[in-house]
Amino acid sequence: MTLAVFIGFFMIGLPMPVLPLYVDGVLALGALAVGVVAGLQFAAALLSRAGAGAVADRRGPKRAMILGLVLGSAAGLFYLLAAGMAARPSAAYAALLAGRAAMGCAESLIVTGALSWGVALVGPQNAGRVMAWVGVAIYAAFALGAPAGMRLYSVTGFAGIASATVLIPLAALALVLPQRAPQAAGGVRPPFYRVLGMVWLPGLGLALSSVGFGMITAFVSLLFQDRGWDGAAWMFTAFGAGFILARVFFAGLPDRLGGARVATACVLFEAAGQWLIWGGGSPGWAFAGAVLTGAGYSLAFPAFGVEAVRRAPPASRGTAMGAYVAFLDVALGLGSPAAGWLAGFRGYGAVFALGGTCALAAVAVGVALRGKR
Repeated sequence: MTLAVFIGFFMIGLPMPVLPLYVDGVLALGALAVGVVAGLQFAAALLSRAGAGAVADRRGPKRAMILGLVLGSAAGLFYLLAAGMAARPSAAYAALLAGRAAMGCAESLIVTGALSWGVALVGPQNAGRVMAWVGVAIYAAFALGAPAGMRLYSVTGFAGIASATVLIPLAALALVLPQRAPQAAGGVRPPFYRVLGMVWLPGLGLALSSVGFGMITAFVSLLFQDRGWDGAAWMFTAFGAGFILARVFFAGLPDRLGGARVATACVLFEAAGQWLIWGGGSPGWAFAGAVLTGAGYSLAFPAFGVEAVRRAPPASRGTAMGAYVAFLDVALGLGSPAAGWLAGFRGYGAVFALGGTCALAAVAVGVALRGKR
């Protein structure tokens, strides 16, 4: 299941560093358009979280993952359409937005199904480890997919990226289809808005700690280009390395020490990393900041997530995870366009100052959760 998540998210990581260059360079639509195309996927994921949670709870997590992978392949078809209309920037941009919307729904279904599947297999007492290892698959896919995407883009153009996005999910489907998934849990299922009320505080912590991740995905390529630096794709690798190393060595900490305590410490590392990217005068400092951001965000996600899972009834854990991750979508769906507007006035470095400030604000959420335990 985790390998299937890795393959599924490789299709999302592949165009990450390419989309800003394609929209701003080939289509010449500017920084705000980059922010919108980056944020739309997360906005679409947000709107589909309730449905994804309902599919996982009522039809089973396997069904959710299959549907998500099929939608991801469909998003690649929209990317192909956008690549074929590069001479008409407005039409190409519209097709690109449609693809990002489909990919957002796909991401929602894949991650909600995977998290529900994992917790059903090993129990809620290991929810932090489940989130940690699913996250390792996700961000390893980002770390490897981004450089691969840049290489593929340099050789084949955006059409090659689109074709790969169509084909990659088929490999994940080949892994998921033969697996026997646990049945949906019985019991009373509260409506989505009530589950949302149960998890809003850890969700707020996730939202604030996710802004820095959004700044890296949307703007780091343009920051390097603006400053005349090479190696922007390796920022994703540096972020992924910090992320994966933290989870390999410390994945069990939220389950053992409590999610609120671990989250409070980790967001401080993330804030420091974002400010290094903002204030560092060389690519080396930026790479160090990406590692710190990845390491801090790595454990913040499952740490706040442990607090969310413990607040939900068993029959609604898929919905609770969908509601919890929806706060990430809010942060990225709103944060990326807002940061694009900020970059137009203050430059691309300012968006990372914003990411560090939001991570620091998440400390207050961790303290509040410790008070409610």
